[in-house]
Amino acid sequence: PIGAVGILHAGLIPLLVFKLKTESDGIQELILDTLSNCLHLEASEALATGAITALKEKLTHSSVAIRSKAARVLLEIGTHPEGKIVVCEEVIPVLVSLLEDTDPEAQASAAGALMFATVKPQGRFSALGAGAIPPLLKLVAEETSKARLSAIKTLTMLAELPEGRRTLLDHTDTFQQCLNDPCEAVERAAKIAISVITWKP
Repeated sequence: PIGAVGILHAGLIPLLVFKLKTESDGIQELILDTLSNCLHLEASEALATGAITALKEKLTHSSVAIRSKAARVLLEIGTHPEGKIVVCEEVIPVLVSLLEDTDPEAQASAAGALMFATVKPQGRFSALGAGAIPPLLKLVAEETSKARLSAIKTLTMLAELPEGRRTLLDHTDTFQQCLNDPCEAVERAAKIAISVITWKP
């Protein structure tokens, strides 16, 4: 953490974002790891230097590690209020496509980034429009999925939209099977999801 603060104070974030475009794959991975640790603390400088555009490009990179790490950085950006807004506006469709990535880490980071983005109503509409429900349900159904908890929480947010709730009413059995999950957080999240989906005004 002290190192991350030092990098932020030294004003190195814009340079790191710029280097993402020019460095070799191995160095890009190191830059993405560094950005992930720093942007967890503070994201405004990165947002001001166009980090979202650079990261969006990396989400479709041929390297699994780069795709996964770029999604992880977006997850960290999404933990900040101003970051959520930019992710909602620019990146949701690409994150949705990453939910079907071959790499479990990339799936998990994409689901986590979507979870933060869908806190905003705009993010929910965007995720729904990008077809997020089917791949998220698939991740919930996979017992070994690292993305399971984030997927359940994201679907719970989408169930707050009438269209999302209508779609998910046909899939409550997917959440029912999580009620006996050995992970307490998954079980709790599934209970909340079911109550939101079956809620009647």
